[in-house]
Amino acid sequence: MNSLPFELFVGWRYTRAKRKNHFTSFISITSMVGIALGVAVLIIVLSVMNGFGTELRNRILGVASHMQVTGINSPLSNWQNVVEQAKTVPQVIAAAPYVMGQGMLSFGQYAQGAIVRGIVPAQEVQVAELGNKMKVGKLDDLRAGEFGIVLGIDLARYLGAELGDKVMLMTPNGQATPAGMVPRMKQFKLVGVFEMDMKEYDGNLALIHIEDAAKLYRMGDDVSGVRLKLDDPFHASEVSPLLSLALSGQQNYYISDWVDENPNFFAALKMEKRVMFIIMALVVAVAAFNIVSTLIMAVTDKRADIAIMRTLGASPSSIMQIFVVQGALIGVIGTLAGVILGVLVALNIDVIVPFIEHLFG
Repeated sequence: MNSLPFELFVGWRYTRAKRKNHFTSFISITSMVGIALGVAVLIIVLSVMNGFGTELRNRILGVASHMQVTGINSPLSNWQNVVEQAKTVPQVIAAAPYVMGQGMLSFGQYAQGAIVRGIVPAQEVQVAELGNKMKVGKLDDLRAGEFGIVLGIDLARYLGAELGDKVMLMTPNGQATPAGMVPRMKQFKLVGVFEMDMKEYDGNLALIHIEDAAKLYRMGDDVSGVRLKLDDPFHASEVSPLLSLALSGQQNYYISDWVDENPNFFAALKMEKRVMFIIMALVVAVAAFNIVSTLIMAVTDKRADIAIMRTLGASPSSIMQIFVVQGALIGVIGTLAGVILGVLVALNIDVIVPFIEHLFG
């Protein structure tokens, strides 16, 4: 005697049984394959998007600070106190001051605008991974008073500058002369090149020593801000109020985190994930509607069986549950097959994509 409920047993048999109408069998298989492919594509696309987002976040965090404290419309004074007070927050594990400004770099006949950041190399490597991204030279080669400079790889290539070359840096805060205001200019020796694999940094960022930057931008003992590293950058929003409390004795400062510095990027990434999810969900929904068509045709195909079961005492609800079980089994089998296929492809995407490109390329 079978221990399965009547509806489940018959629904399972109907799912496996051959049908008189081959078109119904074709629609049933098509529905199952459609759900499997829809689920697989959904998993693959979301996996790729998540991996893409994670990789970009890692690259951003390689050069951007987890949090930073900056002055409001003015340099940050007493930054040493800011560093000491920030480190009283348990989640803050490192801090580094910086001077930020705009400039124009020129070498030979080429010129390019850049963001100039003055750093303390020994402290900078504690808050960012720039030290590990150097293609040529080292951050430690930036020494106070020697006017060395480290450029992003794209910026160095555009200028045509190589290690040891002298590049001219012009800043917008000019100095008064009898001929009028002229930009401040200073020659810097190229002592290193970094590569972050992000155009925003590789093509626009130049690093110099903080003391050289302070002289160039007339900052005195002040700095533009203090960069902070957290034990977990994804909890930056939770650390912000703790940091505000620790800095309550300071005035004229602003706290931001790495998400605040890249709002458009993260908004676009979130929107792309939502749109891709909706599109893939619609693919699955279309396949699910095919199941309804399959069940309608299955009912037509099994009219004789339905009559016999009704004669033997089966209730209308039991008959309905039989076909519900059949549809559910098609959906479950298709979903499981899609999950297995999607996970296998997602785990081997780095091998599959080059193979397809080579096959059709």
